[in-house]
Amino acid sequence: MSTRVIRHIGELITNDRTVGDGTAMGRLSDAALVVDEHRVLWCGRDRDAPAADEVIDANGAAVVPGFVDSHTHAVFAGERSDEFEARMAGVAYDGGGIWRTVEATRAATDEELRAQSTHRMRELRTGGVTTVEIKSGYELTVAGEQRLLEVAGEFSDELTLLGAHVVPREFAGDRDAYVALVAGAMTNACAPLARWADVFCDRGAFDLDEARHVLESAARAGLQLRLHANQLTDIGAIGLAVELGCASVDHCTHVGDADLDALASSSTVATLLPGAEFSTRSPYPSARRFLDAGVCVALATDCNPGTSYVTSMALVIALGVREMGLSVDEALWAATRGGARALRRDDVGHLGVGARADLAILDAPRAAHLAYRPGAALVARTFRATREPGERADIEPSRP
Repeated sequence: MSTRVIRHIGELITNDRTVGDGTAMGRLSDAALVVDEHRVLWCGRDRDAPAADEVIDANGAAVVPGFVDSHTHAVFAGERSDEFEARMAGVAYDGGGIWRTVEATRAATDEELRAQSTHRMRELRTGGVTTVEIKSGYELTVAGEQRLLEVAGEFSDELTLLGAHVVPREFAGDRDAYVALVAGAMTNACAPLARWADVFCDRGAFDLDEARHVLESAARAGLQLRLHANQLTDIGAIGLAVELGCASVDHCTHVGDADLDALASSSTVATLLPGAEFSTRSPYPSARRFLDAGVCVALATDCNPGTSYVTSMALVIALGVREMGLSVDEALWAATRGGARALRRDDVGHLGVGARADLAILDAPRAAHLAYRPGAALVARTFRATREPGERADIEPSRP
C-alpha cells in the first residue's frame, strides 16, 4: 500500500484536540501529514515527517479536513432562476416552487438526470466537499423516489428519503392518503436504498402529526432520522426532532429559548443553511445564540434549485462568519466536524490519525482565507480516500 506525505504545510487544521495547539481546531504550523489510500497515518511538525512513497509539497499552503456537506438536494432536473430574481425584487418565499422541480425531474430521462447531477457533484468536490448527504424528494412517487435514490447512490452513501417534501398535486384532495403512501409503500420500497428519512415539517408542508407518523414508520423500517424544521415559522418541529432522536434538525431559522435548551441537552445537531437565507432574503438565524446555549452546530449548502443553488462550502463558511456571528474557526469546524456529527460519523471531518484521508489543500496560507476572500476559488486540490475492502463507494475519488 503506497503512502504519501504532504510537507511544508503552512497551517494544518486537524479538528483533533490531541494535536497541535490543543484547541478544537487542532492547529499546527509548519506541519506535515502522512496518508495512505484510506487513512491518516501521521501528522506533526514538518521537520519530524517520516519518509513516504510520494512527496507532495504544499509550499506553505493551508490544509483542512474535507468539507462534510450534511444537507443537499443535489439530484434534480431543471432550474428556477426566475424565482430568485422575483425574490430579489421583493416577492416572499412560500415554499410553493418545489412543484416546478418535481415536474422537471419527473420528465427527465435517467441520462439527463445523471448528467445534471454529475455536474453539480463535480462543483462540490472541486470545492473541497469529500462527504455529501443527498436527499430524494423531487418525484414523490414510489418508483420515482427509488429512481432518485438509485442515481444519488452513484455519488454517495449518505442518502435520505424525503418523500414527505410536499404533497403532490395528484393527492391535493387527499393528503392523508399521500402521508399513508410515504409512511407505507414508499418507505418500505426505499429503505434498502437509503440510510436516512426526512420530512419538511413547516407551514405549508407537513404538520407535526404527519411528520411524526412518517418518521416513526421510517424508524421501524430501519432508517435513521433527520428533519427540516422552522424554516418558515415555528410550529414546534425542533421539539419533535429532539423527542424522536433525530441526528440533525435543519434550517432552524425561527427558534425559541426552549428549543435551544432541548437541543443542548440532546444529541441532535442544529444544521444551519445560510445559502437559503441568502437566496430567499430571509433573516439569518444567529449561530452565536446556538453555540452560547451549548448546541452543536453544522453548516451545509442546502444545494437545491429553488432556495439555495449553492455548491460552495467556502461561501457557506463566509456567510456563517459574516451573517451568523461565527468566528472563522467555528464556521470551519461546523462545515467539517459539525457536518460529520450531523451524519453521526466519526471517521470524517477531521484529520486525526485513523480518520479517512479526506482533505483539501488551499491556495492560501491560512484557513481564514475561506471567509476573508469570499468568491475566490481557494481549494487548490481535493483528496478523497479510496474504498477499503467491503466499503461502498461515496463520491468517486477526485484525481490530484
